[in-house]
Amino acid sequence: MFSVTGMQTFTFFSMPHVLSLCLFFLTCFLFIHYRKSLKSYQTIIKWILFTTLVLCEVSFHLWLILTNQWEVGDLPLQLCSLSTFLSLFLFLKHNQKVFNLLFFIGLLPAILSMVTPDIVYQFPHFRFLKYFLHHSAIPLAVLYFILFERYRVPRKAVFTSYLTLNVIAVPIFFINIWLNTNFFFLASPSETETLLSFFGSGLMYYISLEIAAVIVFIITYIPMGILIRRENKTRVQ
Repeated sequence: MFSVTGMQTFTFFSMPHVLSLCLFFLTCFLFIHYRKSLKSYQTIIKWILFTTLVLCEVSFHLWLILTNQWEVGDLPLQLCSLSTFLSLFLFLKHNQKVFNLLFFIGLLPAILSMVTPDIVYQFPHFRFLKYFLHHSAIPLAVLYFILFERYRVPRKAVFTSYLTLNVIAVPIFFINIWLNTNFFFLASPSETETLLSFFGSGLMYYISLEIAAVIVFIITYIPMGILIRRENKTRVQ
């Protein structure tokens, strides 16, 4: 389960992969459907998600250290780590701008990361369990803030959050050059086959990243826009 070389047999849409996706989407459905009943358990849900995110991040680095694998490229500077830290911050302190960014980078991107995961380890390896638990907890945290903390995202946040992400990406780009790393996958696609594998190379890769980010941000906002319009109509009536 904790072996470095064993269980490297992950297959896309294998039974464990599909079941993990189904379990995540079922949890999201139950989260939304029973949101009123779960309101009384809000504090418990909050700290379960908080603890899960912390344990996922810490246990991953602990495993790397104990197995003598940790490298500078394992610094928590990937998009999922940024989403994790933003979520943890929001659990402790209210901040609308922070949520706006988390909404766009922590919802659909995390889900897409589970559809085409960047892992080689199969269930029940620690890395498999950690990967899907971590990438499930991030969008569930976003749902928590929407359902229980009543966060809403204004339409203008599509642009401002996109701009913010690009501003963050600039120093990450130069850190990659300096440390020969691949944070935010700005240097190249992941080593395993994911959606990024179809983005081309060189300048085309960066153009594809920007276009994909715009599309993801717009698609992510559509349900939020519908929710806000419905709530506004309800208030008027």
